[in-house]
Amino acid sequence: MSWSAAQYVKFEDERTRPARDLVARIPNSVVGGAADIGCGPGNSTEVLQARYPDAQILGLDSSPDMIAAARKRLPGIAFEVADIRRWRLEQRFDVILANAVLQWIPGHETLMPALIARLNPGGALAVQTPDNLDEPSHRLMREIAGAGPWAAKLKDAAKSRAARHDAGWYFRLLRAYASHVDIWRTTYHHPLAGAHAVVGWVKGAGLRPFIDPLDESEREAYLARYEAAIAKAYPAEVDGTVLLPFPRLFFVVTR
Repeated sequence: MSWSAAQYVKFEDERTRPARDLVARIPNSVVGGAADIGCGPGNSTEVLQARYPDAQILGLDSSPDMIAAARKRLPGIAFEVADIRRWRLEQRFDVILANAVLQWIPGHETLMPALIARLNPGGALAVQTPDNLDEPSHRLMREIAGAGPWAAKLKDAAKSRAARHDAGWYFRLLRAYASHVDIWRTTYHHPLAGAHAVVGWVKGAGLRPFIDPLDESEREAYLARYEAAIAKAYPAEVDGTVLLPFPRLFFVVTR
């Protein structure tokens, strides 16, 4: 998939709020080394740096565009273009932050223990993943993908997200590798400026697998059909505001 830092940060405050909530729940008071995996344009890294100003922080993302934006934003932090699935660095960390990234990576039953193994004793793995695949915003992506002239191109689009698991599944997995597991689910309700703004939001992440394979005319037709469906699914208030519910799953694991 292609990732645009400019598109992503159009809703930066809304996207960063879960990172703030997640980092605030990390129990460690003193951190020497920390990693922000899937750091995007550096907004979550900035939150991590604010909590641990003396830590040596490494930011990783598979998108060169995102890393370029992160380096410009936080020139004093080391950022690298890297695929988390092939991350072979032997360094250990006191904190690993993974905010809204692991939903794109399959095999969580092996990925999570591997990340915990990169922690120093007493270190913390802090994870947040969107839990919105059953929301109209994502259900409509799949329905429109399968019902249009682009169906063949988009037959595998929904498979880009990793298998979804609930809180109980993660708790049972993680407690075998951790001394403590803190897990919770929150639904944010974001007031956005109409259906067009909802589409603009999801174009920064969830819609990428559905629009990247299309040519320009197909993309325009798909987005027009999607926006019309979104307008029906999320009726606007009198002033045009649309309230977008966005469930997210969080956990902080202490090794």
